Amino acid sequence: MNARTLLAADPNFPGLADFGKDPLWISIIKAAVIFIVLMLGVLFGVWFERKLISRMQNRYGPNRAGKFGLLQSVADGLKMGLKEDLMPRTVDKVIYFIAPVVLAVPAFLAFSVIPMGPMVSMFGVQTPLQLTDLPVAVLLVLAMASIGVYGIVLAGWGSRSPYSVLGGLRASAQVVSYEIAMGLSFVGVFLFAGTLSTSEIVAAQANGGVVTLGGLQITMPSWYMILLIPSFLIYIITMLGETNRVPFDLPEGEGELVGGFQTEYSNSLKFAVIMLAEYVNVFVVSAVSITLFMGGWQAPWPISVWDGANTGWWPLLWFFIKMVLVFSFFVWCRASLPRVRYDQLMALGWKILIPVNLAWIMLVATVRALQMESADRSLVLILAAVVVIGCFGIWWRFDSVLQRRKEERAAQVQAEFEQLQAEPSAGGFPVPPLDLPHYHGVARKEVPSGSN
Repeated sequence: MNARTLLAADPNFPGLADFGKDPLWISIIKAAVIFIVLMLGVLFGVWFERKLISRMQNRYGPNRAGKFGLLQSVADGLKMGLKEDLMPRTVDKVIYFIAPVVLAVPAFLAFSVIPMGPMVSMFGVQTPLQLTDLPVAVLLVLAMASIGVYGIVLAGWGSRSPYSVLGGLRASAQVVSYEIAMGLSFVGVFLFAGTLSTSEIVAAQANGGVVTLGGLQITMPSWYMILLIPSFLIYIITMLGETNRVPFDLPEGEGELVGGFQTEYSNSLKFAVIMLAEYVNVFVVSAVSITLFMGGWQAPWPISVWDGANTGWWPLLWFFIKMVLVFSFFVWCRASLPRVRYDQLMALGWKILIPVNLAWIMLVATVRALQMESADRSLVLILAAVVVIGCFGIWWRFDSVLQRRKEERAAQVQAEFEQLQAEPSAGGFPVPPLDLPHYHGVARKEVPSGSN
């Protein structure tokens, strides 16, 4: 059962036809609630991350400001908002000022297409728990993520600092690498769901399909995190790179770049906006992973056995629980993994994630083509075999070239080692003379103090 068939059978699942009908005041309420929840979510997220990391490191974390330290994030926000805003004299003032805004605004806009629940009654109006939806809603999220990176690049460029510029350059290269892999990880979802609408992708994960192999009917899992597990795992890696979180926080890199792109931003309101944008981006990619791979707002098994689990306001609770779990994964990665080198970051994105993604998309497309009733299966299999053989040939060619280069390098190192054994001074390094007089038992001549 595809998404559109399910939408026709179950009116509880909103579709594209259900959007654009809300009164203006309902849309304003939805937008205001999303903004307020994200702002409060940042305060809670900072406190939760500090608490969870401290527990992982056998510490208490914030425990002074308010009960359980809950007011610590509020105190930090007030402090940054009231501190003196210092601006270096050499910065480009316009770019320096708008860069944090460019970082934050797209993050809030991307959350507008995230479905958080089914059709509900809000002040007597039947409306979906989602601000809006588009036929290409997932592409909107990718576009907002790409625009957000301009904020990092502008922050580095406008600061006129070498550390900031290097952080901005790292961010631009990183987003090009991981944005491609992230977009490719969505292709499998699009092929199975048959749509790019976020609400319809959630509906497509309501029931698993049935695949017939050799006369045996196999019920497929409904959530794409199981059915399309390679796409899910690749997205999990790319969402860490997309949000500049550990182990891919190279644009900040305080170990070698002081503070990266935000070095010249004092600990003031603009710095707070940058931190706000970072956490909202984390919430956005977490919500996208829930929507595309974890069934969206639908209840997990065994809660889904209850008939009322996916009706009314209950799905909002399941969505929130999934958000907390995914955010906890971000915190766990920060507490456990070291920062990778920049060459490792680029190699992972271009040499592993993208090729694996392309191979997986080919396999998914072949399976979907074989499931079509009008498809010529022999032709599909022949084309798939040709592509597989071509990919194997390309891999073998590159692998043989790399192996030959390794062997040549090993032979060169061995030759240099043998040459240095025979002639230690051949390497060009300062070698102490080995034929001084005292090596032959000649006593060292004492020179009287003060004489030439």
